[in-house]
Amino acid sequence: MPKVLANGINLHYWRVGEGPDLVMLHGLTGNLAVWHLKMVSMLRGKFRLTTYDLRGHGRSDMPPTGYTTADMAADLEGLLDALDMERVHLVGHSLGADISLHFALLHPHRVGKMVLIEAGIPALINLRKREDWEGWAYWAQLLEEFAGIKVPREKWHDIDYMVRQSLEAPIVYGPARGLARKKEPVLRLLDTTTLVKDYEVVGDLTLENLARLPHPKLLIYDSGSPYLGTYHVLRDLLINCTPILLPPSEHRHFSPLEEPELLVEHIKALLQPDEVQDSSVPKDKSE
Repeated sequence: MPKVLANGINLHYWRVGEGPDLVMLHGLTGNLAVWHLKMVSMLRGKFRLTTYDLRGHGRSDMPPTGYTTADMAADLEGLLDALDMERVHLVGHSLGADISLHFALLHPHRVGKMVLIEAGIPALINLRKREDWEGWAYWAQLLEEFAGIKVPREKWHDIDYMVRQSLEAPIVYGPARGLARKKEPVLRLLDTTTLVKDYEVVGDLTLENLARLPHPKLLIYDSGSPYLGTYHVLRDLLINCTPILLPPSEHRHFSPLEEPELLVEHIKALLQPDEVQDSSVPKDKSE
């Protein structure tokens, strides 16, 4: 169970494979296992893969504060420094994609190419706080269908309530389908940290700054994703970016678990045969 001290906290990480460095960042309330269930075994022959648990997740430390994308970009910087990785490719899912973008904004010379899967983006939180956001209906439907939990209509847009209800349902996607969730770590994350409040902090990760990021990027969403509003904004906003809509999957947001083969195909097409040092982003000598 290797850990490294980064940005003042202990981060649990795994590293496997040989080749250009590729760092993979999981989403909110997940952990590094999301990559190891399928995708790592398909990529390890071509890349040196580093996966890690975000602060508050998995086996990493859970400090009471520091859950903005800027804070977690600083965690990533500390991880790279501790593991002596100067320049890397990034693959991020959901919150992990947001952190990847913020890290690239702060440290452009340390990032080669990026694969952004189902990014949420704090600056677009207004798209998901509307009571008519389709994601609320999707989430409520899943809870009723797979756990028999009927969510009152007036609670659909209450993120804290919806997450807590989801913990009562079995896992409904990927290889872990049907297994019970480990509720205690997520409840501790919700109850003892500033995660929910920090998730909405925009900071420097503004749409204007995102539009200036020069790195080659893949923007990947499920074609039935409840986050398609964000996809459409980023598709038109980001430069040097290839947008990709995957065929609709059963649960529409968890392609690392439900469509890993397709993701790996796109990742390899973007990154090979390039080495990470060949990125078009010059090193910022001022840092």
